[in-house]
Parts: sequence; structure tokens; C-alpha cells
Amino acid sequence: MARFHNRKKKVFVKPIVKKQQQQQPNVDHITGNKIPKSFVFSRGKLPGPLRQLQMDLRKLMLPYTALKLKEKKRNNLKDFLNVAGPMGVTHFLILSKTETSPVLRVAKTPQGPTLTFKIHEYSLAVDISQSQLRPRCPQDLFKNPPLIVLSGFAAADEQLRLTTTMFKNIFPDIDINTVKLSSCQRILLLNYNKDTKLIDFRHYSIRLQPVGVSRRIRKFVQNHQVPDLRNLQDVSDFVTKAGYGSESEVDEEAATVTLTSDLSRVNRASTKSAVKLQEIGPRMTLQLTKIEGGLCAGEVMFSEYGNGGNKKKPGNEEGNEKEDGENDGQMEDSDEDDEADNEEDMEEGEED
Repeated sequence: MARFHNRKKKVFVKPIVKKQQQQQPNVDHITGNKIPKSFVFSRGKLPGPLRQLQMDLRKLMLPYTALKLKEKKRNNLKDFLNVAGPMGVTHFLILSKTETSPVLRVAKTPQGPTLTFKIHEYSLAVDISQSQLRPRCPQDLFKNPPLIVLSGFAAADEQLRLTTTMFKNIFPDIDINTVKLSSCQRILLLNYNKDTKLIDFRHYSIRLQPVGVSRRIRKFVQNHQVPDLRNLQDVSDFVTKAGYGSESEVDEEAATVTLTSDLSRVNRASTKSAVKLQEIGPRMTLQLTKIEGGLCAGEVMFSEYGNGGNKKKPGNEEGNEKEDGENDGQMEDSDEDDEADNEEDMEEGEED
């Protein structure tokens, strides 16, 4: 008698394919210019507030930065530089702490120059958000790089011209003929005070508000919700009744613009809208203390303490330069055997 064997049916299991992260372009397809990218990291041990300031600076530099860049104690400046080349990174923002104050260095890779700023005061993004009645942070706020505005840098000093050039090139160029208004959502403002020689560092979000439309109507159009009319005699009361805040919050003609394209349901083309700036942080007060010709080394082109000129930084400096020397000592090269491992660690932690 024939025997029938039950053969198990083979179940097809679809393999799980991880979606590859979309690589960011290195060249702008409109302007044809190279897109600047950045690394924000620290040298030495930082306290908790400065660690949070580092994360705030990474968010500010989005989208062309490594938001989750992992650092290890054995990583030195040469390790970051070796990884920066293949990834198209053009600038370093380096935070460090001295005995007197925090220090921010902005460097152009791979050969400099390097601008050293002393941080007199700073406020974190969370502190600014908590101080506001209605903080604003949309999900797509950091989808595009900020616009940069430089004020008070029109002096003929060489150090101010280098500072202007450095910050202008740290963000992508924009073409006013082709730029989309929806991509302009943030502003980075740097204001130089020639009397105090301090730079005010501010970060704002841009909000457009239609002129001549009450706040109640704006909320009704944006939220798509049925309003509460129980305590009103007529629908016209909802339109004319004053709500929370001023109905015409912006009446200044200088603060209004005429839109060339539609941005939202309430901001339409050929209509006037008021430009609102709301600070989102971080906030800093900076002082330019030194400019070096190389990458955190080389000829000292400018020094606030009178050691500028055609001089190279000696190995052991005293006084105010000693603080920078301590940070430079942390950036010395390690053994060549550890360089490959350090590069792999940073590549795994880097996510654009």
C-alpha cells in the first residue's frame, strides 16, 4: 500500500532590507557651489551645561552636520580631520573649557584659519523656551539651514573681515531668484559692538502672519476645528470680538512683506504678511581673542592680548595664552596604530 508523506510547505520569508540613509549632496544643484558641512565636538571634559550647548549648536547647524557624532577620549584632532575629508566636512566648531571661561573655536578644514572666541555669557535653548509664554518649534524648523545676518562688521580691521568671511562660508549660499520662501525658517544674527568688542550671537525662527486678519480667524483656518459659539449671539461676534492678545499685532509698514508664492492656508501670494522673529536659542556673547593661520595652530595673525603679528605660537606660553595652550595640548596626535580604530568609531556614530 502506497504511503503518502506530508511534505511541509516552504514558507517564503521576505528578507528585511534596511533602508539606506539618503546621502546629502556635496554640491548645490542650483548654484553649483560646494555645500559647507560641519562637525561640532569638544576637546577635554565639559560640564553638563556646556554639553547641552554643544547639542544646541549641532541643531543650529542642521541639516549639514553630524547631529549624533560620537566622541571618545582617545579621539584627537587628526582623527576628526581624517574623517572630515571623505565626508565633505569643511568646518569644525570646537568647544573647550579653561580655568576662566568656555572657549569656542571655529576652524576651516583642512588648513585653517582658526578663530578663537571667549564665551562671556550663554543661554541654552531650553532656558529660552522656558522663558517664553508660547515657545515655537515646528517639526520641519531644522529641515533647512538658517539665513545668516551680520551687523556691525563693516570696519576696516583685518580680524573683522576674516570673521565675516568665516561665518559667511559656514552656511550654503542662496540664490534670491530661485530660493523658496518655505525654506527660509531660521535666522542666525551676529551683531558686533565696536565699543565693547563683543559679538551677540542670536538664533531666531521666522514666522509669517497675515496683516488685517484677526487671531481668531487665523487659528480657525489653521486648526480646522469648529469654534465654540455657545456664548455668542451671532457668528459676526466671533469675527469681531477681540481675543487673546492684540487683533492687529503688527501695524508697522517696515515689518510687512508682499509674498510672491503661497506658504500656507493663511499666507497667500500677493498678500501682505508681517515678519515675526522668535528666539529659539542658543544665545551667546562672544569675544574674538585670537586668529591662527592653521588648523588650531600656526601663525598667530591676531591676538587680543597683543601677541599678534608674524609670530608662531611657542610651545609654552604664559599669561592669557596659557589657557589656549592647555587646549592645544589635548589636540596632540596619538599613536598611528589607533587612528584606524578611531576613524571607524566616528563613522559609526556619525548620522547626517
